[in-house]
Amino acid sequence: MNSHRYCVIMCGGVGSRFWPFSRNDKPKQFLDFFGTGKSLLQLTVDRILPVVGPDNIILVTNRQYADIIRQQLPQVKESNILLEPARRNTAPCICWAAHHIQALDPEASIVTLPSDHLVLKEDAFRQAIEKGLDFVENGNRLLTLGINPTNPNTGYGYIQQGSPAQDYDGIRKVKSFTEKPDVEMAKMFLSSGEFFWNAGIFLWSAKSILDAFEKYSPDIAQLFDAPEPVYATDKEAEFIEDSFPLSPSISIDYAIMEKADNVYVETVDLGWSDLGTWSALYEASPKNADGNVTQNCKVLTSDCNGTMFAVNGDKIIVAAGLKDYIVADNGNALLICPRADEQKVRQVVNEIKATFGDRFV
Repeated sequence: MNSHRYCVIMCGGVGSRFWPFSRNDKPKQFLDFFGTGKSLLQLTVDRILPVVGPDNIILVTNRQYADIIRQQLPQVKESNILLEPARRNTAPCICWAAHHIQALDPEASIVTLPSDHLVLKEDAFRQAIEKGLDFVENGNRLLTLGINPTNPNTGYGYIQQGSPAQDYDGIRKVKSFTEKPDVEMAKMFLSSGEFFWNAGIFLWSAKSILDAFEKYSPDIAQLFDAPEPVYATDKEAEFIEDSFPLSPSISIDYAIMEKADNVYVETVDLGWSDLGTWSALYEASPKNADGNVTQNCKVLTSDCNGTMFAVNGDKIIVAAGLKDYIVADNGNALLICPRADEQKVRQVVNEIKATFGDRFV
């Protein structure tokens, strides 16, 4: 195993679209959605271990989740858990992690993963990551994975591929990024064969991504350029405490990937879903003859079709006449919502917080 290869797993998100299961004190990356006995975060770590050794896995999360991570991943070294003092999206998180890793190993290459995605084809994932790391280790390149689209999904960003990279089948220059198109544009993207879903999985060397921050997001780069060596020392936490909250809240896509001229896409088929919504979980789950999904719960139905049932606790659901609904009950909160309206869940969570406070979110 190549000792210069590292993995950064971003696990500080709130996952509000999965309310009421995903809560502020225990978001979806820490939940066992499939009854496997492992959370999505634990499955993500297991998936990357054939490529990156356990000592080279870096977790970046909000300090609120430190105890959960220590409980779920006791094999990860304490020094490999980077605790954000504020939520600032993915770009600051990635910049910090790259500085930390470069201080440990100036020759490092890095794969950056979300903590809460589903990958069914794990061998294909491993092969794609190994090829991608080899690609970025042999040039100043930023690489993202593009998923072969299976439908005109409007909930994903899209990547348009350009000219092929020399000597690497399946890797091409990126021609354009498009954020969450409307359905007509998504259909056009699908029929063209040039567009792929943006999986939010990135590969680069520590040097390449930090050079990109200097060039394309100098405001963030300046915040994390320490005047003296602090990364991977006992001075790092204090420096981050002061500098991290000053960063703009911006995604790596907007900060770097859509601006840089050395961005490539590796097109893959991984059996992938970002599990970003209840409908995404519905699509990824086994269904009965009526197209209903039950997540670890007891259900009696009459004339129900295409409905997701998810309940925590010893409770039975009896439902009649539901077509394409979400029924999710967890603790002190119950969600009953048409699957077609699930994009409103995040807005509803904000309204609950404004009306009733933090108790229910």
